Amino acid sequence: MAGGAAACYAIVLPYLCSQLILHMVKQALRNLKINALNEMQQSAIDAAKKSDIILLSPTGSGKTLGFLLPLLPLLDADVSTVQAMILVPSRELALQIEQVFRTMGSGFKVNCCYGGHPIKIELNNLSQPPAVLIGTPGRIAHHLRRKTFDTSTISVLVLDEFDKALEFGFQEDMAYIIKQLPSVKKRMLTSATQMDEIPAFTGISKPITLDYLTDASSVPNLKQKVVIAEAADKLDILFTLICKISDKPTLVFCNHREAVERISELLWDKGLPHDIFHGGMEQDDRERALLKFRNGSHRVLITTDLASRGLDIPEIEHVVHYQLPHNEEAFLHRNGRTARMHATGTSYLFLTPGDKPAYLNELPEKEDLSEKAAIPKPSPWTTLYIAAGKKDKINKIDIVGLLLKKGELDKENLGLIEVLDHSSYAAVKRNQIERVVQLVKNEKIKGKKIKIEISR
Repeated sequence: MAGGAAACYAIVLPYLCSQLILHMVKQALRNLKINALNEMQQSAIDAAKKSDIILLSPTGSGKTLGFLLPLLPLLDADVSTVQAMILVPSRELALQIEQVFRTMGSGFKVNCCYGGHPIKIELNNLSQPPAVLIGTPGRIAHHLRRKTFDTSTISVLVLDEFDKALEFGFQEDMAYIIKQLPSVKKRMLTSATQMDEIPAFTGISKPITLDYLTDASSVPNLKQKVVIAEAADKLDILFTLICKISDKPTLVFCNHREAVERISELLWDKGLPHDIFHGGMEQDDRERALLKFRNGSHRVLITTDLASRGLDIPEIEHVVHYQLPHNEEAFLHRNGRTARMHATGTSYLFLTPGDKPAYLNELPEKEDLSEKAAIPKPSPWTTLYIAAGKKDKINKIDIVGLLLKKGELDKENLGLIEVLDHSSYAAVKRNQIERVVQLVKNEKIKGKKIKIEISR
């Protein structure tokens, strides 16, 4: 009898586990408003059940879900310390993954640590450890040296955008961190480029490699065009192009932050709203720029290659290479910001007469900019600032309730809401926002009066 029960258990348990995983994945996708997984994501889930995985896939193909979904069934609600660590090369990517994980609604706590984020807030977060800890190598190494949290229960390690982390010089920090993780049983590594070898310090053993870098389903549906401009005319021609295309979300890439600032100055002088993003900006300003671009308040973002990888800025229609990328890899990563997940997009490459990059076999079609530039109408959205966030126990439901009830907003006039640690932002239709501010300026959230105004 006992043998029969054991045999039955051996058959039923894997079935129950697979059903649980299926339920968790379906629930996460519902919360993310995603109808189905792509082939790469499904393959990652299947492979992670058997082995360590190396996931090679282009920027914008959905790698974040490719490692977050396999992570879910490996978490244990009875463990009160950190169980999974995700190392990333940039603070923006850390915040993006944190946001995706929260939206999945798994019930597990998540936090992220990164340079520029107040240590005091991170220490407070880690005093009640999350199940999933996301961070940049420098900051995570700092916490480990301070012995801020227990590493003995970390059983899952994810190295996201690992190629970029090596490029940024994080090898020493990553090697130190991984040495402090004695209990890791599952390792997942992602990269948007092919790698000659995986360094031994990762500890990855007999991995399953999923290579979607040349898979037809992952190749963007991207139209390429060229803009020919003499150096003296380049800024004015860029303005003409932006006027023509910027009724849709547009990224303008430069090689240096000085060029970003110069273009921005020209656009403001000509009355064209936009935002900028580069490594010389304060973290709060960078976060606000991305947030306004995501929620549609600004449809043009002038940036360096800092925005070419690992940022959550979906549905970009146009990428403009104002300055020529240094190499083909940079060109591909910039282009990877558009035509994502089966969408379409257009890439514009600025060249001087007679110029042709070595990585293009032939020049694309020339863009016609003969018509006079007309500045596009402002975006129908603008951003509301609320001076309270997660650390003040404020959530999206509180904000929706306030703006719909007290602010008398219709649902269709309220857009994307993002809640940060000590502030929140909501996209509101431009023709409604001043009225809303007047209606809610003396209202309270969770019993507290909070500053609410149009975001600067």
